[in-house]
Amino acid sequence: MAAKPKYQRILLKLSGEALMGSGDYGIDPAVIGRIADEILEARTFGVEIGVVIGGGNIFRGAGLAEAGMDRVTGDHMGMLATVMNALAMQDAVEKRGGFARVMSALQIHDVCEDFIRRRAIRHLEKGRIVLFAGGTGNPFFTTDSAAALRAIEVGADLLLKATKVDGVYSADPKKKKDAQRFEHVSYEEVIARNLKVMDTAAIALCRDHGLPLRIYDMTREGNLMRILRGEPVGTLVSNG
Repeated sequence: MAAKPKYQRILLKLSGEALMGSGDYGIDPAVIGRIADEILEARTFGVEIGVVIGGGNIFRGAGLAEAGMDRVTGDHMGMLATVMNALAMQDAVEKRGGFARVMSALQIHDVCEDFIRRRAIRHLEKGRIVLFAGGTGNPFFTTDSAAALRAIEVGADLLLKATKVDGVYSADPKKKKDAQRFEHVSYEEVIARNLKVMDTAAIALCRDHGLPLRIYDMTREGNLMRILRGEPVGTLVSNG
């Protein structure tokens, strides 16, 4: 019999770019399907799962602003892109027999629910995958900040950031061959050394609320389950 999961409730942060696969834009059905399979395997293992997906595969507010668009308008477009990604993930989960709810910080009643904290917790308790969309609902805040905020609001035991690298390094491992990979690093060190784990607001939220954060490579199948079993995959960021 499999061991019990180390965590009861997690918040998984996925970048929008992660959904593109080898493409330059949009969503690769094979990639989103594989991620949905891993999420459902974790749910079957007994873990309650919330998910925040970025929108960078469709729009990036900051990038649009750099090109001359009003920043607030660009950020609102980016928030809508996260809703599109969340709806795609909901479809992938439900096609595989799971149950998912999209809850948006922006009110879009015809396509998803509003984010209401107590309702979100109830969905999690009932075993539904909760996809938090629309960022924080405010411009100038990243989906990293939204992930940290939602994780704290719903009482997650762990915040997971899925990336394409196997943890946090002292420098870009693609540029510096002698870059050191950390198994554990403190929030303070992440901020002081500007390690680019998540934006500073998200790191500060995690630090102030004692929420552990683990950075891991999502491209290696099975990593999510290894983490849930307690294996030291990737890099742990915490106060201790």
